[in-house]
Amino acid sequence: MYSLSDFDFTLPPELIAQTPLPTRSSSRLLQVSQSTLLDRHFIDILALLKAGDLLVFNDTRVLKARFFGVKETGGKIEALVERVLDNRTVLAQLRASKSPLPGTVIRLAEAFDATVGERAGEFYILTFPGDVIEHIEAYGKLPLPPYIDHAADEHDDERYQTVYAREPGAVAAPTAGLHFDQHLLDQLQAMGVQFAYVTLHVGAGTFQPVRAENLADHAMHSEWYTISQQTVDMVQATRAAGHDVIAVGTTSLRALESASQSGTLVAGSADTKLFITPGYVFKTVTRLITNFHLPKSTLLMLVSAFAGYERIRSAYAHAIHARYRFFSYGDAMLLDTELKK
Repeated sequence: MYSLSDFDFTLPPELIAQTPLPTRSSSRLLQVSQSTLLDRHFIDILALLKAGDLLVFNDTRVLKARFFGVKETGGKIEALVERVLDNRTVLAQLRASKSPLPGTVIRLAEAFDATVGERAGEFYILTFPGDVIEHIEAYGKLPLPPYIDHAADEHDDERYQTVYAREPGAVAAPTAGLHFDQHLLDQLQAMGVQFAYVTLHVGAGTFQPVRAENLADHAMHSEWYTISQQTVDMVQATRAAGHDVIAVGTTSLRALESASQSGTLVAGSADTKLFITPGYVFKTVTRLITNFHLPKSTLLMLVSAFAGYERIRSAYAHAIHARYRFFSYGDAMLLDTELKK
């Protein structure tokens, strides 16, 4: 049985990628295949997939979800939208010197007033004066991860989105998808690789480390996903033909596996708190494209479950020695499921 300390590692700070490479597909790719580790470039994905394989992308779009503002008393406040509830209300994290009371009016981005509602766990309900998405896109700031040390600029506005992002609702990017540019997608499609899409709105909880040494005590954050019948049909046809279902990112994998808990993939929408740790039996996904993840994170536990704990430890040690770039703007891995030994 694994515990939290089993998922810790020391990462030299200079390996945390602070900016994206000039070209999306020019990142490096570590192929973790059976007992071998192969250093490649992401463009080599063209040689590593075959006609009939299915890439499943998460088409969520990152919101400009961070706001700076002031309370009626003049005190500073920061709001990070976690989830859009409807066209007027959101769940948000609020940071202030004193917790605001229900009914407090806060001025955000020097542009509009929002009203604080009841607490919902660690979040607050905020009511906007008009359409939530319109206000977010007009006045918010892109919420870069906490380990990136610069404020988001216009370059980040483009590069911290996948080229296929279309469903607004995330506060963090599905970062494995950032390596795909349109030219690479066109090349893959031309060689007969198929594409399907899920939507999982990535929450800020994705960056939170697990704090409970006993993993069974960890309360997993909730994220909303939806999977269409078309995607279900494509996955089932791919598996029936003996081809690979490749999740592009842990968020795509989490959506697919959350919708497979009955033993078979089903279409629909739901919240998921699925916490995948070593010992989990994967039901739908056979290969995974993913970035390198934070120490003690649920995502590191997920990839360890997928590819095998020792294989991932070896892969991360190799990546550090070979000076791969880590985290959201970093390099990628291609993993086979542990069952492919």
